[in-house]
Amino acid sequence: MAAQNSVLIGIARPYASALFDIARSENQLASVETSLSDIARLLGESEDFSRFLKSPAIKAEAKAETLDAILAKTTTNPLIANLLRLVARNKRLFVLPQIIDAFKAMAAAERGEVTAEVTSAAPLTDAQAKSLSQTLAEKVGKAVTLNQHVDPSLIGGLQVKVGSQLIDSSLKTKLAAMKIAMKEVG
Repeated sequence: MAAQNSVLIGIARPYASALFDIARSENQLASVETSLSDIARLLGESEDFSRFLKSPAIKAEAKAETLDAILAKTTTNPLIANLLRLVARNKRLFVLPQIIDAFKAMAAAERGEVTAEVTSAAPLTDAQAKSLSQTLAEKVGKAVTLNQHVDPSLIGGLQVKVGSQLIDSSLKTKLAAMKIAMKEVG
């Protein structure tokens, strides 16, 4: 799995880097990052859209035509529209989430921020997200941007990954540890 993810990141990085360079040269980093966040949210909320982008059964031409139709009805940032068309034409839409993640990491580094991947059982409130961000910022000594994910199987608690450090306070992990401990005792 890690090897596959490494390959996907390798495919995504040149697209993200090119988009980052163009967005920075045109002073559109914030606008492009916001648009990419909207696309990431759409991918997370719409299983159909996500499957459509990843499906090898749907030809690249059909995906490109569909994206063109969608883009024609929206006011998407032109840089994002061009990226989506290029990625579709090159049959690389399956790496769109990795392109978005790589771009966000580059933008955060440009601002001197660190990105934390936060997975919770339920969506965090704005107050919880702000508090967590402030706590992490104090710990790492830099501003922290949260990429939030929801995984109901965690039952409760959080999993927070900052760089290579993982903090897992989820009930799922605690219950699994208790189960292992009880097996060892019994």
